[in-house]
Amino acid sequence: MENVHILNHPLIQHKLAILRNKNTGVKEFRELVSEIAGLMCYEATRNLPTEEVQVETPLTTATCRVLAGKKLAIVPILRAGLGMVDSMVDLIPSAKIGHIGLYRDPETHKPVEYYCKLPEDVGNRQVFVVDPMLATGGSAVAAISFLKEHGCKQIIMMNIIACPEGVQAVREAHPDVEIYVAGMDEKLNENAYILPGLGDAGDRIFGTK
Repeated sequence: MENVHILNHPLIQHKLAILRNKNTGVKEFRELVSEIAGLMCYEATRNLPTEEVQVETPLTTATCRVLAGKKLAIVPILRAGLGMVDSMVDLIPSAKIGHIGLYRDPETHKPVEYYCKLPEDVGNRQVFVVDPMLATGGSAVAAISFLKEHGCKQIIMMNIIACPEGVQAVREAHPDVEIYVAGMDEKLNENAYILPGLGDAGDRIFGTK
């Protein structure tokens, strides 16, 4: 699918298999989410623009490349998206962080916003929206819409697990957004959970039920 990148790197797939296991505990689950996010970030930033600079080494001068263009921002969808942030900041320490709080209405399965705090200059940054799960796509579509209302023009969506329904919803609402996923699952069940999935990512990251 256009604009959808499924990351089949062996390290990502190995960690994803452990992440799915129902017997994986909270500590290991949280660590795996962070590790997978870091590996995904490496791939999702592959096309960032760079520019040449001259660097004085201990021996001579080297022509090197550094990041150019827009500065970056990471925006997790609360609360599960928080689990993906730290490893990304380790790779991109200058990135600013925003937060969008959404919950899924248990009856309608539609997203309801309860919090939105973004960097003042977010419209001038390339934004990575992160959430472990892309299920119905409602939260992702809403979060991306909020960002566009704040002037954002370059947005990348990163999800560890997605399903065709969620991907299609994002593509229809925001065809300009690139989507990076570690696993593309079969479908949603009647309760709008991804199958085979990995359960509720937020509960498994934070140890709640």
